[in-house]
Amino acid sequence: MKSLEELRAIRAKMQGKVGVRAENENQIRVVVGMATCGIASGARPVLTALADAVQEQNLSEKICVTQTGCIGLCQYEPIVEVMEPGKEKVTYVKMTPEKALEVLRLHLQGGQVVTKYTLSAAQNSAKQ
Repeated sequence: MKSLEELRAIRAKMQGKVGVRAENENQIRVVVGMATCGIASGARPVLTALADAVQEQNLSEKICVTQTGCIGLCQYEPIVEVMEPGKEKVTYVKMTPEKALEVLRLHLQGGQVVTKYTLSAAQNSAKQ
């Protein structure tokens, strides 16, 4: 068993490796579902594409890309949720790295929700 201080040191070291940073209330928060269902559906390349693009384009002051566990909509994985301060959450479903980069360009940088990739669009097409 490790001491609490050793565990804190390990945590701090690992946070630096995965690029976890403190969030502020003015940042756009992008969350990728990384539970087993998400990973099996291809969430890891989606997360990597988003995180790499944000870093390469020097957007990390404005956009925070993180991961979470199960979002509860397994049939729609990979899922990306966008939370902008003062706005409703937007849930993108059945994402690919290419779609994620389109969302980054159009929504996160351009301010235009990419409706065709949202949960509501997927639910509407399933009803037809």
